[in-house]
Amino acid sequence: MEGVLLTGTATAGLAGECVRCLAPIEDEVHVTLQELYVYADQHDRAAEHDDRDLDDETSRLEDDLLDLEPLLRDAVVLALPFQPLCMDDCPGLCTECGARLADDPDHSHDAPIDPRWAGLQQLQAEPTQDPHD
Repeated sequence: MEGVLLTGTATAGLAGECVRCLAPIEDEVHVTLQELYVYADQHDRAAEHDDRDLDDETSRLEDDLLDLEPLLRDAVVLALPFQPLCMDDCPGLCTECGARLADDPDHSHDAPIDPRWAGLQQLQAEPTQDPHD
């Protein structure tokens, strides 16, 4: 007769972005809930006699009503993935141009030119003139 024991499950829809490629993600999370809501008069009596370890985090019934919002919020937040991915093996984005590597698996760039030789590259690109003209 301490209170009401709430046991149940909840499903919440999730929407976000992949942390590697920024693709939109939509998913669902399923959580299991269990919480004891104590009667307000039980909590007051327990505080007077110090025979229970009830603190500020103890869920209380208020006029025979349960406030489920904190319980649901905490359960869903704890079930969220720390780093959501669109696929388990998502390759992410190209570090040079930002292209999504999942769309173009053969994506590549030319080898970078050593800046010490960049001047020679410019000479090769210029058309050569015949000195006899």
